[in-house]
Amino acid sequence: MSFTLAIVGRPNVGKSTLFNRLVGKRLALVDDQPGVTRDLREGDARLADLRFTVIDTAGLEEATDESLQGRMRRLTERAVDMADICLFMIDARVGVTPADQVFAEILRKRSAHVILAANKGEGSAADAGVIEAYSLGLGEPIRLSAEHGEGLNDLYTQLMPLADGFAERALDQAPETDVALDEDDEWDENRPFEMPTAKKPMQIAVVGRPNAGKSTLINMIMGEDRLLTGPEAGITRDAISLRSEWNGTHIRIFDTAGMRKKAKVQDKLEKLSVSDGLRAVKFAEVVVVLLDAAIPFEQQDLRIADLAEREGRAVIVAVNKWDVEDDKQNKLRDLRESFERLLPQLRGAPLVTVSAKTGRGLDRLHDVILSAYQTWNTRVPTAALNRWLAGMVEAHPPPAPAGKRIKLRYMTQAKTRPPGFVVMCSLPEKMSESYSRYLVNGLRTDFDMPGTPIRLYMRSQNDSNPFKGRKKAGPSKLRKHMKSNVQRQR
Repeated sequence: MSFTLAIVGRPNVGKSTLFNRLVGKRLALVDDQPGVTRDLREGDARLADLRFTVIDTAGLEEATDESLQGRMRRLTERAVDMADICLFMIDARVGVTPADQVFAEILRKRSAHVILAANKGEGSAADAGVIEAYSLGLGEPIRLSAEHGEGLNDLYTQLMPLADGFAERALDQAPETDVALDEDDEWDENRPFEMPTAKKPMQIAVVGRPNAGKSTLINMIMGEDRLLTGPEAGITRDAISLRSEWNGTHIRIFDTAGMRKKAKVQDKLEKLSVSDGLRAVKFAEVVVVLLDAAIPFEQQDLRIADLAEREGRAVIVAVNKWDVEDDKQNKLRDLRESFERLLPQLRGAPLVTVSAKTGRGLDRLHDVILSAYQTWNTRVPTAALNRWLAGMVEAHPPPAPAGKRIKLRYMTQAKTRPPGFVVMCSLPEKMSESYSRYLVNGLRTDFDMPGTPIRLYMRSQNDSNPFKGRKKAGPSKLRKHMKSNVQRQR
């Protein structure tokens, strides 16, 4: 991206709507009530031939204390300092407010490039507000309608000369592309494991119930306060993605909103937040399920972990707030016993204790995540798989439903991320679920794949027969006629 554009302004002036229009996706949550956005959200924007990074910020409030609004304001001011250009938005239908004048003065001092935009500018009701915007002393305002896409040509005209100055820097920093998980690609089983790079970082999603400490953990990993935190539950609303290098590993980490039980989620905003978090889980490669040490393994925690496993993601269970736990040894033993009993589908998955507040256990968490990522990309040679399959069948032959013996002919790995295996056999539809579990558990143990979701598919060799299911052609009319003539002659 050539430059960074931060969209700032009072609450409910349309910042997130413009953000979604520039990135071409509904990434930021949008609602009529003010104060929906709380964290900084980055996205790759395009406007005609311009490519840049756009930052959606929380609405500027006139609070400077330690309240939620005060912490949101400090986070927005930090985005202003980071950005190359600031787009200051006002509501053209409301006009210039005293708060707009205060924030315009702040931007004039803290940002080298400020563009003024009067949003909601469609119709004659906005004429007075657009004219009033000149009083802010930030130059000629752009008359915008983020909802309907009006005024983007004027925005392009103001951004274009500034973008030229950042073009040279962009050549060194532009990423190749985001990581796309395509499980059907061809692969070579002898190809060595590839570490994540700056252009293709490891995708990590941190999920859990509200107030488990997800944002605090990510801030500690990043080494700076990039996300809004506090004692209040449910601060995070958007699924925020951040890029960083953690102990030499390039990562893209997603902070998600806390997920409560479905029956308790009544507010529309919370429903949008949870669906945003679920989308982050589907996009991630490694999912860290963060638990509160005081109340671990509630029903919702189990559902979140099961969701990540069903999506085929490498799962790590991390227990936060371990620094305030008194009887650590007995607590850890109880946690491991509960984990094995309540989540048998994740048998062997790593369980790590951390303290997001003090940073203890983060190095161990990094090593466990990297190990799980490598296991998630495991490639097993076909020869080793077939030797293993012969030993498993010899130890426990497959069942014989209705007296018909199922023959397991050979086995191969069809894909990775997560590891998927195909067993060619007779009567695959008759294979019992218990025997499939026996093979999956054996794969976990013998090929060192603890906790990783494993997909096992039973197929018949007849599936590749192009004539399967076709009816035999009946005798032709000519053959019938010739046969009847032969019989009459006799």
